[in-house]
Amino acid sequence: MIGEAEARSALGWWLQAGVDVVVQEEPRNWLLPPQPRKPASPSEPLPEANVAPPSHETLAALQDWLASSTKLPLASATARRIMPHGPENAEIMLLTEAPTLEDFASGQPIGGDSWELAKRMLAAIKIAPEQAYSASLSCFNAPGARMTPAQREECAEIARQHIQLAKPSRLLLFGDGPSQALLGKPLAQARGHVYKVEGVRTVATFHPRHLINQPSNKSLAWKDLLLLMENES
Repeated sequence: MIGEAEARSALGWWLQAGVDVVVQEEPRNWLLPPQPRKPASPSEPLPEANVAPPSHETLAALQDWLASSTKLPLASATARRIMPHGPENAEIMLLTEAPTLEDFASGQPIGGDSWELAKRMLAAIKIAPEQAYSASLSCFNAPGARMTPAQREECAEIARQHIQLAKPSRLLLFGDGPSQALLGKPLAQARGHVYKVEGVRTVATFHPRHLINQPSNKSLAWKDLLLLMENES
């Protein structure tokens, strides 16, 4: 069930669709000569970067790998990570394109005005935001970087493992990137059909960011939401 705030949000969607200081505790003799620094012990190697793939046994293990691996697609010294969030066994999983600056500023895969609209969409199908699991095809905000076909396929494989471990009841693909990666079709061709991805009922639709810029497509997105929520035959 949704509360009054969610209901109002759903109504809105429907209308639009149609330095701390360090102090020593002990006194110090400032007249003593400085002590030589102890050289680093060669027997204590520096910690190695995380380059190993995850065990894929739990969602937490996968999330830890996404948060630390240096071998993920689009990983670089300047790329910034935006981690997935939400519960395991969620009512719905929202899979988006690589996060934008707006998403990074919000600290989540869908941020800012796009998340506000996404919440309205969820409320319209009677799903509270806390019941949704959000993730990105790539967890990196890397301005100027373009995903190669090989990187997209690698991201798709990671996404499939992610879906297996998150175990959502339904999967909503936001935008052309996830549609291309997981369905092998551009969004324009993928819309209007039901798919199974790792056994999960799946529909592709417009990213909320697109709907903000092109509100005339909200009625089409509403049809996609209804299709996603139809009972299994």
